[in-house]
Amino acid sequence: MAIDHIARPAAARGTGLPASLTPDRIHRLAGRVAAADDAVRVITRAPYTGAPLADLPVSTPADVEGAFARARTAQRAWADTSLSERKKIMLRFHDLVLRRQDEALDLMQAESGKTRRDSSLEVVDTAITSRYYARSAAAYLAPKRRRGAIPLLTHTTELRHPKGVVAIVSPWNYPLSMAAGDAIPALMAGNAVVQKPDTQTALTALWALDLMREAGLPDGVWQMVIGRGSSIGDALMDNADYMMFTGSTASGRRIARDAGERLIGASLELGGKNAMLVLDDADVDRAVDGAIAACFPSAGQLCVSIERLYVAESLRDTFVAAFVARAERLTMGAAYDYSVDVGSLTTPAQLEIVTAHVDDAVAKGATVLAGGAPRPDLGPLFYAPTILTDVTPDMTLHDHETFGPVVSLYSFTDVDEAVARANATPYGLNASVWTRDGARGRAVAARIHAGTVNVNEAFAAAWGSVDAPMGGMGESGLGRRHGADGILKYTEPQTIAHQRLQGFTPPARVSPETWASLLTGAQKVLKAVGAR
Repeated sequence: MAIDHIARPAAARGTGLPASLTPDRIHRLAGRVAAADDAVRVITRAPYTGAPLADLPVSTPADVEGAFARARTAQRAWADTSLSERKKIMLRFHDLVLRRQDEALDLMQAESGKTRRDSSLEVVDTAITSRYYARSAAAYLAPKRRRGAIPLLTHTTELRHPKGVVAIVSPWNYPLSMAAGDAIPALMAGNAVVQKPDTQTALTALWALDLMREAGLPDGVWQMVIGRGSSIGDALMDNADYMMFTGSTASGRRIARDAGERLIGASLELGGKNAMLVLDDADVDRAVDGAIAACFPSAGQLCVSIERLYVAESLRDTFVAAFVARAERLTMGAAYDYSVDVGSLTTPAQLEIVTAHVDDAVAKGATVLAGGAPRPDLGPLFYAPTILTDVTPDMTLHDHETFGPVVSLYSFTDVDEAVARANATPYGLNASVWTRDGARGRAVAARIHAGTVNVNEAFAAAWGSVDAPMGGMGESGLGRRHGADGILKYTEPQTIAHQRLQGFTPPARVSPETWASLLTGAQKVLKAVGAR
């Protein structure tokens, strides 16, 4: 049965902009956009209220060209900057982010509509990423001796060179984590960056750039442009030495095609339809708490959040009752403090998608267990956390990403069925498995077609493990962020092999036939002694 009021509205306090977001501060951040003085302007609006928030200049293709020209000049000097100096700058940035986190929290909430607790995770994530690459880059980028062609005679070294100027297109849903998190390893690898953050949340990205400059990053090494992809996307692609993109699968396909035409690399984190499996031996209370954390953070506007929930038939009734009850207790509202659980959607377009998906499902026979409707009493873009069952393949949200606080609930009879249904999607970004048996959970996780799979955690365990790669399979993308992959993708590997004494041509007075026999015989000896 549908629940009419799943959440209590937050107190009316804090529904306007926080005091830290003064017109002067907004104007100063907007001044960091690479755009002409007489540029066309765009007004962004605060999701909590719909009120005007920022007046931003719009970059043109010529502005993008100019940014790349400046970046190329700055990059040459930055690549010559020692890794120890880059490390110092990145660790100063780390400290500034933590010291001035309230500024970031206010900006993220004002621009995205998310809660303060969800915003705070981006601060932590940015600190983790900056510290990790500051202290790991030297090991990843150092010259490495490799086995030579001829033992003792071939001295082989692998070098890593920066790509040059990296283009980054970052999304609106996690405006600090995605903007700074992808730029940090690119910068540590010696690249310059020209970045297009989403216009809706550009101030947060510009704040990160502002702090990086304060930390000591030279002028021109990291620049930002603002504009629609249809206007400046070609200029970004035409000038980039590498493309990092986070966004929709449809856009990712176009970027992959264009990168292929230019023969440059690209890393793409795209859409997902992530599944959570609650096995028959799961701790129901823990799994319910995990489902709440998996489905409704940032109002469900999270690439790795859960939209499909599969529960063992033996636990279904107990789990559903507890899950719905927990959803009912969630508080919604607009507050610049930690008093609410679920915030607002970010854009009218996203509210339209969420509403259309749920309405389509209900019209075709889905049952609403919780939520199922917008909450205009709280603000223009609030949508109640929604739990659906009886969802069938003819419904849009069965297969397509909703990107909102909506989850479809199904049951299964055995693990093979659960895994098969979890994998019945072209996407493969994230998944979650809940069980009391860790070994069993890891074994099931290994069978799921997803780039990251968490056991007894929604998504934070894998995402926060920055020493391990994170990215998607199938239509969820190409490439990885985090770990070695997250920085080495921004480099060009080079092999330098120095051959000493004897090479591969036969020495004087040795016939080609004899030399060939000696070489092949050497391979048999090397195999016999265990050489690789």
